[in-house]
Amino acid sequence: MIAALAASLGLDPGDPAFWMPLVFMGMLFVLIVAGTVLDGFDLGVGILTQFAPAHERGRMMALLSPWRDANEFWLLLAVGLFVAAFPFAWGAIMGNLYAPLTLMLLGVVLRSVSFEFRIRARQETKPRWLLGFWLGSLMTAFGQGMVLGRVTTNYQSLAGYHWFSLFVGLCAVAAYVLLGATWLVMRVEGDLQRRAVNWARHAIRWTAAGMVAIAVTLGLANPGIFYKWSNLAHIGPAVSTWVAMLVGFVAAEVTLARVPRQGDRFNGTPFVICVCLFILMLGGLAYSFFPYLILDEMTLWDGAAALSASRLVLAGAVVAIPLLLVFNLLAYRSVFRKERPPLPAAPRAGEAR
Repeated sequence: MIAALAASLGLDPGDPAFWMPLVFMGMLFVLIVAGTVLDGFDLGVGILTQFAPAHERGRMMALLSPWRDANEFWLLLAVGLFVAAFPFAWGAIMGNLYAPLTLMLLGVVLRSVSFEFRIRARQETKPRWLLGFWLGSLMTAFGQGMVLGRVTTNYQSLAGYHWFSLFVGLCAVAAYVLLGATWLVMRVEGDLQRRAVNWARHAIRWTAAGMVAIAVTLGLANPGIFYKWSNLAHIGPAVSTWVAMLVGFVAAEVTLARVPRQGDRFNGTPFVICVCLFILMLGGLAYSFFPYLILDEMTLWDGAAALSASRLVLAGAVVAIPLLLVFNLLAYRSVFRKERPPLPAAPRAGEAR
């Protein structure tokens, strides 16, 4: 397949001009998956803060504190790599996404500022900054969903496609709520865990609806993608993907129903299943669009930087990305562990023990 693709482009598979864009796309896929999952539970918990009792909101924010900076790193790095590796695609793609990307940017700034200011604010003003963090999380999640909706319809501008993007935006909010709720199920116990189970079971239906809508619309709006998935030569991967997603949603629902009664045994399973569902969806999108950046208009090689610039970007990425990954993975060492209760304060000198 790779040899045939290289031959169709008039290149040799060993030519750097051929394989460098493939390497960059592989890096981008890894960063997008990491950002979607690791920043996703952050967004989900942020959205859920306004649905939690007032006395639990500070606890939920404290759970996010160790990973706030690391969570935002992934997608920012992905954008930077995309701009450097595919400069000719940047303007064409961003010109079709300026509205949802602006909403995302405003949301990211609002939630970051609100999180930091809440830590330093007086007790009576903390709820305002908590509300700002919730609103920023909601804007960011909704903006990402609208981006996905626009990409799915290949940036078509008919009114129906705009309504579809709004629908996908709402489903993206539900998907991040599902991810955040299952993360809380894994991390906490007691009343907050029971609430998180309930939130997850409500969100999973909308998440499933969104993923099905994306898959169906992707094929109906793009004849080339419909042919790729319905062609007999590719029917195996298509059926396997649909079956895996169906099994995943059913398994998530079943395990969520059993969590309150089975103790710690199944606590982490719903989160793992949700991560697998996200990877399946993103992998399906990548497979559908490959080898295009803009469907039927611009391939990876059309949008790639000049070979000399690509070498420079790759050299920087090979050095910087592993170091950054190691640094951030060290920060995530306890992200899947149970919450540790705070240690009791040591008695002061002269106080009775």
